[in-house]
Amino acid sequence: MVNFVLPIRIAQVILALLVLGTAGYVAHSYSSSPSEINFLVFTAVWTLLALIYLTLTSWKFERFAHPWILCGVESLTMLFWFAGFIAAAVFLSDLITCAGKACSSAKAATVFAAFEWVLFAVTTALAVMAVLGRGRATKAGPNTMGA
Repeated sequence: MVNFVLPIRIAQVILALLVLGTAGYVAHSYSSSPSEINFLVFTAVWTLLALIYLTLTSWKFERFAHPWILCGVESLTMLFWFAGFIAAAVFLSDLITCAGKACSSAKAATVFAAFEWVLFAVTTALAVMAVLGRGRATKAGPNTMGA
């Protein structure tokens, strides 16, 4: 299980950094940054913090890894990404004109956020299966979801 989740975690970090960079550029380009873009920036930062927790608790600090808390962090992060990419897509579809680097960056951030949501949907499903006993049993238990 660990060997399968580690590449997903690496992809999650990379996508979070891509969203942070592209959405941050968009937020910097506007005089009054749209709330949808601000939410993507928040979600990217939240994800980086959540991934630090998920990775460290499964790797070094297993005593802080309660299975339900791990599921909650995974689920909340997945919901944030879902709400973020949907809100950004609706924002971009309502624009009368969308041109320039900021608009292209906003579209890229939305696409990266959608892929991030898919990855978190996978890891959330794995975490829920581990908590409910349908995952592969390991001596470490469900907290193998971190890395």
